[in-house]
Amino acid sequence: MARPREFNEGIVLDAALQCFWRRGYDSTSVRDLIGETGLTGASLYNAFGDKHALYQKALDRYVETSIVDRIRRCERLAPLDGIEAFFAEVVKRSLADQDRKGCMLINAALGMATHDSDPREGVAEVLKRIERFFLKSVESGQAGGTISTSLPASDLAQHLLSVLVGIRVLARVRPERSLLRGTVASAMALLRNGDVKQERPTRKHVGSRSRT
Repeated sequence: MARPREFNEGIVLDAALQCFWRRGYDSTSVRDLIGETGLTGASLYNAFGDKHALYQKALDRYVETSIVDRIRRCERLAPLDGIEAFFAEVVKRSLADQDRKGCMLINAALGMATHDSDPREGVAEVLKRIERFFLKSVESGQAGGTISTSLPASDLAQHLLSVLVGIRVLARVRPERSLLRGTVASAMALLRNGDVKQERPTRKHVGSRSRT
């Protein structure tokens, strides 16, 4: 008869998640995981399998508690409000990320490119899930008259997905409030108006100096 586990699996997964998130898959050793989780190597392998299997479980937990949870909350809002709330939370989390860990999902997409296909296929499915949320929201907003119909809903959904990935990558090297919020503002303007209009700065006379 198998002995019951003497640890909380959720707590251990959260510890492993933080370890992988900070260090990345390749830079995380079994010794690192032992130190973070408090388990022995034998206990880790018995409970979760090898390092790759533990990483996949940790990534799945991140997706469920962060991305999927955010989608569920935003789906309850009006279409345009839901999209705006989704990006507002992403920007807030990015600005609060002092360690510049970024998004674990996007990190996985970039860092696992040379490994086997399983993580990439899982990451692709989550990105499709996010795109479906955007598509459903845009279609509903276009039907209700709150989102522009100047572009097909599928094009707008793909654009929003690209904006999301761009923000997450950009925030790791330039976590600037005005930059991230400006990127979102342009995307939201596209949804509302169908185009993005920017005021051109007034040309100053030659020889004038700015006092800012």
